[in-house]
Amino acid sequence: MEMNYDDQELHRIEEQLHTEILPGTEIMTDVGTHHFVKGSGSHQVLVPQPSADPNDPLNWSSYHKAAAITAASFVTFSQGFGPLALAPMFGYYMEEFNCTLEEAIQFTGVCILVLGFSNFFCYGSFMGASALNGFGAGPAETIQPSVIADIYFLHDRGKWNTLYWVCYMGSLMLGPIVAGPMADHIGWRNFWWLNVAMLGVSLAMVVFMFPETRWHRLHPNEIAHSSPNSSANELKAFTEKIETGADIQQVPSAASIAIPDLEATETAARDPHLGKGKPSETQWALFQKNAHPLRTIILDLWIPWKLFAFPIVEFASFVTSWSCSSFLTINLTQAQAFAAPPYNLSSQTIGFMNFAILIGALIGLLTAGPLSDWVSAYYTSRNNGIREPEMRLPAMIPYVFIMLIGNIVVSVGWDKHWSWEPIVIIGFACAGIQVAALPSIVSTYAVDSYKPVAGSLFIRGPDYDERGPYYTVVLVWNTILLQREDLQEVE
Repeated sequence: MEMNYDDQELHRIEEQLHTEILPGTEIMTDVGTHHFVKGSGSHQVLVPQPSADPNDPLNWSSYHKAAAITAASFVTFSQGFGPLALAPMFGYYMEEFNCTLEEAIQFTGVCILVLGFSNFFCYGSFMGASALNGFGAGPAETIQPSVIADIYFLHDRGKWNTLYWVCYMGSLMLGPIVAGPMADHIGWRNFWWLNVAMLGVSLAMVVFMFPETRWHRLHPNEIAHSSPNSSANELKAFTEKIETGADIQQVPSAASIAIPDLEATETAARDPHLGKGKPSETQWALFQKNAHPLRTIILDLWIPWKLFAFPIVEFASFVTSWSCSSFLTINLTQAQAFAAPPYNLSSQTIGFMNFAILIGALIGLLTAGPLSDWVSAYYTSRNNGIREPEMRLPAMIPYVFIMLIGNIVVSVGWDKHWSWEPIVIIGFACAGIQVAALPSIVSTYAVDSYKPVAGSLFIRGPDYDERGPYYTVVLVWNTILLQREDLQEVE
């Protein structure tokens, strides 16, 4: 529940609705005499309710929100661009490091799972670089979902979380497309220099386009327990600044910290800065002050593990893991499947086949977010304006069938040596559609349920499933293929 109600206010609303408001449940309409801040030119209740402070990220103008989400998206893309781009270059790595295909796959494995440290001595700096690449790519999975939850309202999160998954998975899809031709024409090392340039651009974008988005929203209980004398002194200091014409900074005065009354007040009067605000100088600072840094670090380390005991997080992790498994299995087996007879395709051609996955992901981007938001809004309207996080889950149904179709076409096609066209056009495209849709819908569901810990959800949730089950599936799948090839050679 992202609305800031005190216990009495919450009890009055429950009485009028004749329902219990549980964590994750949101009120998306006015209730009796309780009126909420709404979007400009619409009757859409905004969740969470923005403050009347122009520096509140929810009040930022479209320009500042676009700049922040663009920087976060490019960080996500650039950090994911390299780790899974190795597949089309496996042949060059086998020649360079005099290793087998199974051993070359470990370059990707150590990046994903950051293990195999004993192999550093065998392959020198490249295996170490792969491990560091995996360490450095970690923020790509946690920053953007937190930013989306900080600057966008509940009714818009579906489409923005889909953008996150398309940026993240899109980078994993474009990586092989670029890596294959570069390895064929100018050498595989130059692909990694391209990565260096992209990471340099992303760093500059973070510095100049990405202010602090985290914002503490005072609960009525915090105001009730604050010192009246302190509030009076702060209000007096604020008044003196106005009288003297001094530069006015954000001051937590009684007027600015009070929760707006829920009577029939126009949105423009209650929050005049909605859609017009901007980040403060403090929000552009390199480091943000923290009153309890050690406590924050301990909580950040502990909360992800605690969350994994929650059924909703377990469910989100399971769905994301098997959705990503379908994509990663294709990513890491396409080279050995299409480079061998009867296909005998080059690294460049195999890399270009990932365009089908990318196009599928774009279809998922255009459909999954709007569909899940529409489905959630539809069930909310049928539920008298009360939204439950589970209301967006029915939007997953068509994408589950798409995932099944893609899995069957690719696996049976490779096994029966079908022509590459149906495998790529149908199988690869379906893999792209579902990997953009299913994780975005289920992760939005998890964020809607536990918004205050959105970042931690993507540490223990998606990080677990992408480095756990789907990596295991890939290892098993590759082992089966390698054993089959060995048996065919023996026969």
